[in-house]
Amino acid sequence: MKLHNYLWLALPAVLAAGCAGNSTSEAPKRTVFFDKSGMDTTVSPGENFFNYASGAWMKKTEIPATETGWGSFYTLDDDNTKNLHSILEETSAKTHDAGSLEQKVGDLYASGMDTAGIDKLGYAPIKPLLARISEIKDYQGVLNLAAGSFKDGDGFLFGFYVAPDDKNSTKNMAQFGQAGISLPNCEYYSKTDSASVKIRGEFVKYITKLFTLAGDNAATASKKAGDVMKLETEIAKSHSTPVQLRDPQANYHKFTVTDFQKQVPDINLKAVFDLMDIKTDTILVGQPKYYEALGKLIKSQPVDVWKSYLELHALNSAANYLNKDFRDARFDFFGKTLSGQKKQKERWKTISYAVDGSIGELLGQLYVAKYFTPDAKKRMLDLVNNLQSVYKSRIEKLDWMSAATKQKAEDKLAAFTKKIGYPDKWKKYDDVEITRVSYYNNMESISKHNYKEQLKRINKPVDKTEWGMTPPTVNAYYNPSFNEIVFPAGILQFPFFDKDADDAINYGAIGAVIGHEMTHGFDDQGAQYDKEGNLKQWWTKEDSVKFHAKTQMVVDQYNKFVVLNNLNVNGKLTLGENIADIGGLAIAYNAFKNTEQGKGNTKIDGFTPDQRFFLSFAQVWRIKTRDETMRMRISVDPHSPEMYRVNGPLSNMPEFYKAFGIKPGDKMYREDKDRVKIW
Repeated sequence: MKLHNYLWLALPAVLAAGCAGNSTSEAPKRTVFFDKSGMDTTVSPGENFFNYASGAWMKKTEIPATETGWGSFYTLDDDNTKNLHSILEETSAKTHDAGSLEQKVGDLYASGMDTAGIDKLGYAPIKPLLARISEIKDYQGVLNLAAGSFKDGDGFLFGFYVAPDDKNSTKNMAQFGQAGISLPNCEYYSKTDSASVKIRGEFVKYITKLFTLAGDNAATASKKAGDVMKLETEIAKSHSTPVQLRDPQANYHKFTVTDFQKQVPDINLKAVFDLMDIKTDTILVGQPKYYEALGKLIKSQPVDVWKSYLELHALNSAANYLNKDFRDARFDFFGKTLSGQKKQKERWKTISYAVDGSIGELLGQLYVAKYFTPDAKKRMLDLVNNLQSVYKSRIEKLDWMSAATKQKAEDKLAAFTKKIGYPDKWKKYDDVEITRVSYYNNMESISKHNYKEQLKRINKPVDKTEWGMTPPTVNAYYNPSFNEIVFPAGILQFPFFDKDADDAINYGAIGAVIGHEMTHGFDDQGAQYDKEGNLKQWWTKEDSVKFHAKTQMVVDQYNKFVVLNNLNVNGKLTLGENIADIGGLAIAYNAFKNTEQGKGNTKIDGFTPDQRFFLSFAQVWRIKTRDETMRMRISVDPHSPEMYRVNGPLSNMPEFYKAFGIKPGDKMYREDKDRVKIW
């Protein structure tokens, strides 16, 4: 799906609610909701609140060798994965009716765990595709292979997907985005700092290793790897940067196929679409520059180089489903070099993730039945409704927005669709064939299914009951095309949410998450979509100018934050998430003040309700990250590092100043004129 259309919180009805509650396995009731031992009280709250709230924990915590970081999201995800593992082990150990969800879930897991069988096959599963690549004779053959292989669950060069038309959110359209590179984004191919140069060198070694594993001698593999690196570097020159991709208007281009053909004369679109089974006369192209450049490169670069390129992408895409040598090679680059991960995850974790990521709404039904309670869903809906009411009140009181724009903002807020826990209607995978004997073939069958599902949606009405995350996912999102806020069951657990916790804890944690997702509807991207989910100007011109001036203040603030001693946060890349963090916390605080605890002054753990609220917020973001991962995040992640997800919003909140006695001269203090006040 269109990633820029989903505004995530972080990195990462077959079952009626009553049924879910009848068989739920509840964890022991928690009585402690705040970790005082994790605080570092030698640090002043006004110096660095992130370190004050979590400094002792940061100092003593070691990141597990199998992880790229550790902390709230990681620990909850780890617990969730153990729950999935329990379900998968139990399900795979039994015999089920052929075609049932239990059979598919259990056998997919069993096939992935059969490393002896997978290793015995070597790279045999990918040989038919490699043979087809080797038979290519000319540039048209390159295009034919790239396009025709989509139906087989592969597909290259064309960044094809089906999603709502940004300017007509009720209709799905065939869409094409930039594609064709292996590294995280185009900037990895051009940056000259030592870390980037090292990554490119290690990438060439990785490509060489894959070619060697597929039978090439060392000299041939090395030459092919160098050729592929040069070609991807040329492709990357046509790519938009992560910041440029954040502008929905600049990435919206509707064409008739006939008109776009004129811009890409070297790509026969009719032939390509026939091979891909795409039937439409109108398309959306996010980045036309990429396809214009691709057409020229297809004809100007040697066919043998393109064959090497296709071979690399086939091997890289399949590596995790092939034997140990391929799996290890892929981990050595993408795990160790790019992310700093020391060891591969246990196999059962890898396959649990794979099952959730591929047939997650089958596994999700089993997960919800066992681990998600109806009362948790009800408590969460109460929280959401409270925050929505507070948000409306805050919009009404804005001193910088006209009455006309306020009314439309309130209409959009009222139109939010709220999805909590799991879908009311589950996806079906009736045409997916799963056996216990071939992990590669199982994943290929799922990929074919997903592609056919995409094709069925072209030019059809949008189904707004669909979810963009599976129920066990530890995350949340706002989707502007659907104008919806979505909270999967996976995140509705401690430390984000506990039905038995006091309000200060829940509002500081999940309350801020709810407010964050709501504010995405009114950040620099979300604010460009109306209440129906259409990319449409609904602001007065004067209000729009004021809004952009305020968002520039956010950019300027976050541009000054530094990590790893020499890397600045990219204020433009992280703008939407920073607005959501700042607005979300303010709304959560106001909603908390509507509760009995929020109105009182009774201390718990030695802290006032307000202090406890802000400490809960800070501790939910206590995450320790490997340097390699942090370096990559600064380049690709629209979220700020966790320290600034805490200190940034708090430095703009006078209520925080009052709760902890923050005063002029403290590093957390900003003059009133420098504080961001948007929502």
